[in-house]
Amino acid sequence: MNEEKIVKEKTAKEKAEDKLWGGRFREPMNKSAEKFSASISFDQRLYRQDIMGSIAYANALAKAHVITPKECKRIIKGLLSISKGLESGRLKLKIEYEDVHMNIEKMLTDLIGETGKKIHTGRSRNDQVATDLRLYLKEEIAMVVSLLEKLQSTVLDLAEEYIKVIMPGYTHLQRAQPVLFSHHLMAYFEMFDRDKDRFLGIFKRVDVLPLGSGALAGTNFKIDRKFLAQVLGFAEISKNSIDAVSDRDFAVDFIYAAASVMLHLSRFCTELILWSSYEFNFVELSDRYTTGSSIMPQKKNPDIAELIRGKSSRVFGNLVSILSLMKGLPLAYNRDAQEDKEPLFDTVDTLKASLSMMDEMLKTSKFNATEMLEAARKGFLTATDLAFYLVGKNVPFRKAHEIVGKIINYCEDSNMQLDYLSVAELKKFSDKISFDVQKILSTESSVEMKDTFGGTAPVQVKAAIKTARASLSKATRIGGRKL
Repeated sequence: MNEEKIVKEKTAKEKAEDKLWGGRFREPMNKSAEKFSASISFDQRLYRQDIMGSIAYANALAKAHVITPKECKRIIKGLLSISKGLESGRLKLKIEYEDVHMNIEKMLTDLIGETGKKIHTGRSRNDQVATDLRLYLKEEIAMVVSLLEKLQSTVLDLAEEYIKVIMPGYTHLQRAQPVLFSHHLMAYFEMFDRDKDRFLGIFKRVDVLPLGSGALAGTNFKIDRKFLAQVLGFAEISKNSIDAVSDRDFAVDFIYAAASVMLHLSRFCTELILWSSYEFNFVELSDRYTTGSSIMPQKKNPDIAELIRGKSSRVFGNLVSILSLMKGLPLAYNRDAQEDKEPLFDTVDTLKASLSMMDEMLKTSKFNATEMLEAARKGFLTATDLAFYLVGKNVPFRKAHEIVGKIINYCEDSNMQLDYLSVAELKKFSDKISFDVQKILSTESSVEMKDTFGGTAPVQVKAAIKTARASLSKATRIGGRKL
């Protein structure tokens, strides 16, 4: 009986020691706890970055004379073999080894023996995962910037194609003043340009190497961190080992910038949804990016635009999630930080998919110039121009505002548009009005007169498009490299 108990205890200890950190444990981790704590289901996407970082670290260990050149070659050869195996699907990551880092280390040890156990010398999963995440985000930021520029190019194409189209500009969703449709589109170009600038700024903050910080205090070995940064393509090296392993500001920054993009996409989608309705009829969305109703045969629903708008809430939620996650963590690393990856990865996937869908949807949309112009001619949209005309006749603006308000009341009572009124009718409201008023009451004239930098006059919008096109044609540089 006692012998059987000893054997069982030994077996349990052997199981505990099967973990790479299991030396001080007498019992194996409970299966439910193992499943609960494992991150391999989502951090497996970091395997390329993890292997890349490990290859660089092996070279750094050899450079510091911690391992021999022969051992370094064996480790690198093993890691490259594991990379090919994971890429092809021949090798599988296992939940019992918790995360991508320990899975790869276990595979390496199984493949090359005791030498594989030397790869983690002086390194912690704390600085390892921070490095992997930064390598991953550097790649993703470059892809996001590329997608943003692709969408901006589509917006410019539409702005050039519809340069003569006039539409109502809105405030409070009420018709306000006539604007060029191209001018309206260029507002989104500017939003996406600010988004691009945010990501370029974030790249600089991501481009910092934490590897070599150890668990929190640095490492006892003479690891050449400048060498590591050069090999892994980092522009800077973290200055404080405690901050390096516990910092997730770069992930928060990324999700915030993504939330900003999704906010802008959502606003654009809302307009497309409104414009595609019979009430507006400004745009027809392609059948390829719409759906029908299961009960109403006539329906053509703007589902893709609605889904992009809806998915913005996911990214907003991810931002709140990571902020809430980090707000109470003491220095340095805490296991809570494992929860940063799911909101981050979900944000990356949602953002890239939404940008791609928006670009495809816009490219296939047909905008109705006739309906837009007809809408711009209704609703007294040149009333402000008439008020400014009176100001030019030395009428104080507030008085001019009052006079035009009364003219609009008259138009409504007479069921007439403002530009239909004769000069004689207008003079009843102010003797300052003369025949030159007819030049400023048309929709086209209203647009032409907004000839200030940033205004909706055709000459200004064409110049803005030209400047934007020239800016977009220049190769974007990220981390000193062309995109």
